[in-house]
Order: sequence, then C-alpha cells, then structure tokens
Amino acid sequence: MKKYMMEALKEAEKAYNMGEVPVGAVIVKDGEVIAGGHNLTETQKDPTCHAEMMAIRQAAALLGGWRLSGCDMYVTLEPCAMCAGAIVWSRIDNLYIGAKDPKSGACGSIFQIPTEDRLNHQVRVSYGLMEEECSKILKDFFAELRKKKK
Repeated sequence: MKKYMMEALKEAEKAYNMGEVPVGAVIVKDGEVIAGGHNLTETQKDPTCHAEMMAIRQAAALLGGWRLSGCDMYVTLEPCAMCAGAIVWSRIDNLYIGAKDPKSGACGSIFQIPTEDRLNHQVRVSYGLMEEECSKILKDFFAELRKKKK
C-alpha cells in the first residue's frame, strides 16, 4: 500500500512544481496503477480539476466505462465533498487517505460521504497512510506561498 501512496505523492509533487495545491491521487486495479492525477484547478481554470477527479476520468477512459469496481484510490489529502461524491458514484472499492483535511474533508472530518449508508454504494476508507509525508508537502507549499506574498 505504501508504494501506491508514494505514487500519489509523486503526483502531488507535479502539482507543487506547477504552483498548484499539491494533492495527488492514483487508482489501482489488480495491483497495478492504472491512473493518476494531480490538482490542475489553476492551470485549467476549472474548479473540478482536483487530483481525484483527474484520476477518475483517466481510469474511466482506460477501462471504457464509469464504473470503477475493483479499483482502489490512494490520495494524499482527504477528498472534498465533490471528490468524495465522485468516488462513491464511480464505485471505487477502497479509499486510502494520507492526511486529513479538517477544513473541507468529506471522508470523516466534516462529512462522511463515502460511508453514508443511504447511498447506493459505500467505500471502505482508511486514514493516515504516510500521513507525515502527505501533510509535509502541503505545509511546505503554503509556507512558500505565504513567503512569496510578503
């Protein structure tokens, strides 16, 4: 599992180097990374271009359909409500989260969308995989951003 989160961190580094909030995600099927994504909201000028959404789009295109049953997602930061909803709707089996997001996390911090039993699919959620590394890249990014603004 750690090797997949390391791949998600590589995606987050791509975002960091582009000046995007450094969040990365990968989707794994049958032990193989089949899709990856990083934040592109500023670059694309599109609020839906979160890492999770980019990875879901890529996996759906590769698999030829929107149902991602049998797939797991690894993401460096707890998904927001939009992404958590997309994770549920795409039928992802397991979600592995690096760092929690107490301000907008929708997988346990503020909302619990993936495990909501009123929805037609629930996602198993695990937290804290490589939490320190996932948190550090975000802290470094925002510290650098604050420094530039001064």
